[in-house]
Parts: sequence; C-alpha cells; structure tokens
Amino acid sequence: MEKVTEIINKTYAHRCLDCGKCTSVCPVAKINHTFSPRSLLMRCVQKDHDSVLKDKMLWDCLTCGLCSLRCPSAIKYIEFMRDIRQIALTDGVKAECSHGGAFQSLDRIMTASNLKQNRLEWLTDDLKVADKGDVLYFVGCAPYFDVFFADLKVESIGTAKGAIKLLNKMGITPVVLKNERCCGHDMIWTGDFDNFEKLAKHNLKLIEESGAKTVVFACPEGYQTFSQNYPEYFGELNFEVVHITELIAQKIERNELKFKEAKKSVTFQDPCRLGRHMGIYDQPRTILEAIPNLELKEMVKSRHKSICCGVGNWLTCGATAKTIQSNRLKEANQAGAKTLITACPKCEIHYKCAQLDENLKVEVDIEVKDLITLVSELIV
Repeated sequence: MEKVTEIINKTYAHRCLDCGKCTSVCPVAKINHTFSPRSLLMRCVQKDHDSVLKDKMLWDCLTCGLCSLRCPSAIKYIEFMRDIRQIALTDGVKAECSHGGAFQSLDRIMTASNLKQNRLEWLTDDLKVADKGDVLYFVGCAPYFDVFFADLKVESIGTAKGAIKLLNKMGITPVVLKNERCCGHDMIWTGDFDNFEKLAKHNLKLIEESGAKTVVFACPEGYQTFSQNYPEYFGELNFEVVHITELIAQKIERNELKFKEAKKSVTFQDPCRLGRHMGIYDQPRTILEAIPNLELKEMVKSRHKSICCGVGNWLTCGATAKTIQSNRLKEANQAGAKTLITACPKCEIHYKCAQLDENLKVEVDIEVKDLITLVSELIV
C-alpha cells in the first residue's frame, strides 16, 4: 500500500536493525509476551501490510515513547504507530475501547457544529477569569472526568480550579472559553484524524478570537497536542504554549511564591506526554522541593525511564494494564512514599481504578494526588 510505504519512509522505519531493544523496554511487552513493537514495525517494512492492519496488537501500544529512547536507528516509532492507525481505522481491525467507547463517543459529539455545552458551571466566585485577554487557560476534558469517575473520587475539576487559583496568585486573570472542545489528543492517537481536525480548527478559531498570546495547560495531553500536533498539521501557532508547571517553577526560582508546610513523603509519576514527549522533568520537582517539610522520594524508574500508567487513549484497559498499574503502585510504596503525586488526570484515574482490586489492597495502598491540586491547597 502506497500510504504505508510513505509512513515507513517518513518515520525511518526502514532503518530498523531488528535488534529488539524497543521490545526489551516496552511496558506492554514485559507483561504480554505476544506483543512486540519490533515485530509490528518489521512486518510493515517487509510489506506484510494487510496482516498488521488486521492485528489487534496494533492498538496495544501505549505510545509512551520508551522504545524511542533505546532505538539505535532513531526510528520515530510512536509516530509510525499513530499514522498506521489512521489506515487501520478504515481498512483493518478497530480498537477495543474501554468504558464501552464512551469517551470516543464524547469526542465525536464535541465535533458537532451546533453543540451547546455548560462547561463552566464549576467556576466559583473566588476564581477570577476573563472573556478576553493575553493569557488563556485551556481546561481540557477535566469537567467530564469527574462525572464518569465519581466513584473513584478523582480531582479533575479540583485541578482545574487549582490551576486558576494559582494563575490568580501569579497575577494572571486567564481567559476561560465557554465553548472550548477536547484538544483532539485521543482522536489523533487512535487514528481518527478527520475528527481531530474538526476539534483542532474549532479550538484554534476560539483562541484567535480571544486575543490570547499565551495558552496555559495543566493537562499534559493538551499541552503536547497543541505544542506538537497542531503545528505539525496546521502550521505555526500565533500564540505561545506553556505548561503551568513552567510558570510556577519560574515564580519559585524568583522567590515570588510561598507555600505552607506539608509533613509528608511523596514520589512523582512523570506523565509520558509531559516527560518523554515534551521534556518537562525538572519543573514539577522544583515545585515539590519548594514545599516546606515535603520529602520527595524518587522511584527507581523515574524521569525519562518512568513507566506509563498502563492505558493510552482509553484503549485496552485489561489485565496487562492493571498489572502495569499495580507494579507501579508497588514501586511507589517501595520508594518509601506515602503519596503518589501525578500531573495527568488520566494517571490519577487509572491508578485509583487499580486500587479497587481487593486482592492487592495492601500492596497498592497509597494516596494518589494531583500535583496542581496539592500546590493550590498549600499556596500562601
């Protein structure tokens, strides 16, 4: 197939040495021994296109990026996987979606031109926001997560509130869009480029109309999508894209923010999109280390070696994912931490879900808390 050949050339897949280093570090392959990143890629290179497009393992990849760290040929494996899925969505086996495909359906609903949302009902009077201005806070899908996962007691809306509170503390009254849509992250990574394009163009139009010169994210997936995918497909953006930890860390380094003490030991989960995809490792640690009496204990696999939370794009949330999650929670306990700090709403959801397993109650019993929520509670 001509399209597959184009993807192979574009992502340098033809450089594969068949060494297997990608498979040796893949968190999915470590649990599910039938899965191999190398095998899927090589079968495409060897023109076994049809079998790859019909292989359910095409959807098992977390696109976490660990494989790219080890590849001696600098193959763009996760881009290869992303683009191959676009073809498979129409010509091959479709993904098995978690939660009955509810989130994929929600994303498609958001592409409707006449959609009316009540996105801002969670805003409280103490949070200062604007309709137009230089700085815009892109909320993302957080308001919907709390509804879907109320039984898990997730803090997605708490994170959104915390982000605005912190921006206000930094002297910023951010624009918050009344008709913002999903950034399209899950759509592009599951091969649905048409709907990704609709969401992206909608958001870009609203941001342009707002007059914003800087767009701030607390969600790593939105930050990565705007930073990398939007410019890739729609050209250079006319605004700056910033993750909120960058702003907070800058203020801390200038001694402009103070925090109440927190007598606790914590460890930090580096989200794949924030870490390996975007290179943000130091800023979250700068923030945690600035909190008095808070002790940061690193897990063995941290920073660029950090392990994914086990589920990507609401796909394949099965036994392999739960094993990856439980192993990570055990590693957090072994680090001597009492709290696992996350910086991604999906990480929080997946870890809290894994803790529901009664058979692992003691081994995975650790508080899971979002970084922005924690910081907003301790800011003076």
